[in-house]
Amino acid sequence: MPISIPNSFRGAGLPNQTAFPESSAQAVSALLALCPVHTQTPLIECMALAQEAGVAKLSIKDERPRMGLGSFKALGAAYVIAHAADQARQGDDWATALTGQTYVTASAGNHGLSVAAGARLFGARAVIYLSETVPEGFATRLRDMGAQVERAGATYEASMEAAEQAAVSQGWTLLSDSSWPGYIELPHRVMEGYLQLAAEMVAQIGTRPTHILLQAGVGGLAAAVAAHARLAWGDGPVIIVVEPDAAPALFDSIRAGQLVTSSGPVSSMGRLDCKTPSMIALAGLARDADQFVTITEEEAAEGIARLAQHGLQTTPSGGAGLAALLAGVPGIGAEAHVVAILSEGTGDA
Repeated sequence: MPISIPNSFRGAGLPNQTAFPESSAQAVSALLALCPVHTQTPLIECMALAQEAGVAKLSIKDERPRMGLGSFKALGAAYVIAHAADQARQGDDWATALTGQTYVTASAGNHGLSVAAGARLFGARAVIYLSETVPEGFATRLRDMGAQVERAGATYEASMEAAEQAAVSQGWTLLSDSSWPGYIELPHRVMEGYLQLAAEMVAQIGTRPTHILLQAGVGGLAAAVAAHARLAWGDGPVIIVVEPDAAPALFDSIRAGQLVTSSGPVSSMGRLDCKTPSMIALAGLARDADQFVTITEEEAAEGIARLAQHGLQTTPSGGAGLAALLAGVPGIGAEAHVVAILSEGTGDA
């Protein structure tokens, strides 16, 4: 069974925090309305899986078809770059709006694809740093999208440090999906992009759920969805954050009452295998989430296999929230209406 702790900071948040996620999706929705390839992703009502999980109702926001990139990350970095292009373009010239600019980042998965896609659409360059643990198939996908790929270090954190150094030495724009003191504006906008997913989910579901399961790496998606859920539904839903037990960055930070870096082995939940949380995400989730849980590698693997039996093919990262539900999250009873996110498909990303 997943290990769980309550959030003692719920409502007030951690002390001395000044940067929080946005909660309204108006800005991102307006910009995405100009994008011809943007369509909302489906909300799946899966009664068979709900019965298997022992809950009354299960609604799954399926991000696998998002804008052809295969994950919710299409709403993040690509939105940031589109926002910059909107500010820089002359008339309707989107394709060359950012010619001469270079965006650099580290990626453990789909964030890099979003940076590469955004750069290619608006005439910029993308340089993506990958750790040694990221599959080569993902590097190939990035190169096929026109990105320059560099390998650096054995962990995501090491590749992020290399990307930061390259940004400083080359004069490039660092576009991370995490945040830290002195680096707030762009990751704040990345998280704003994820609000589109949350707004769609609220509109599609109709009635307020009892529980929301949100898997987290650095925490950007979880914090954005939690902020919008509180705006739309108030204090009603119990919001539960799910992490690998090998990378319990938010879990450990909530337990410590401050941002901390966790330690642990490499997780099969690669997109969630982040040992240091985003500062903005931690601030938002300390305020908005009710519970933090961790799942084991075995629980993730079993959950993904069971999801596949229901035609919901994903990765251990993409289905971690649902895997936690199937493993038995404390406090979710038979009358629950649970919402979860299938955040990516089964590609190499």
